[in-house]
Amino acid sequence: MLTADGYLWVKAVHVIAIISWMAGMLYLPRLFVYHCTVDPGSEASATFKVMERRLVKAIMTPAMILAWVLGLVMALDVNLFAQHWFHAKLLAVVGMTVAHVFLMRCKTAFAEDRNTRSQKFYRVINEVPTLLMIAIVILVILKPAFGH
Repeated sequence: MLTADGYLWVKAVHVIAIISWMAGMLYLPRLFVYHCTVDPGSEASATFKVMERRLVKAIMTPAMILAWVLGLVMALDVNLFAQHWFHAKLLAVVGMTVAHVFLMRCKTAFAEDRNTRSQKFYRVINEVPTLLMIAIVILVILKPAFGH
């Protein structure tokens, strides 16, 4: 059981991790949009590959892991698993994680010069994390009473 101050510190770092994760989730598809416009094997393509790799490895994935771990610590500490709104929020976070894995696969396709998707595809995909983020924030703030 966390102390009151301990819980607040965990929550603060959790929010920082979420902000970092979301920054990457919103920026990576934008990088893909621009990466689509350059020739595979070009200097510009090599630069995008470095940017994409660093974003995923240095920011997005560590932030996602930290957000998950600290979120679960808080959820267990205050028994959020008994609340229906939390189940919906958890489902949305799983969706965000699936989107993260998908974007990592797209990054790998670019890294191997085998991307076949268009700019338009990445512009549309860029909205998925945004919609999930909106759902998560609404669920956390409003805590709607599902099933009551």
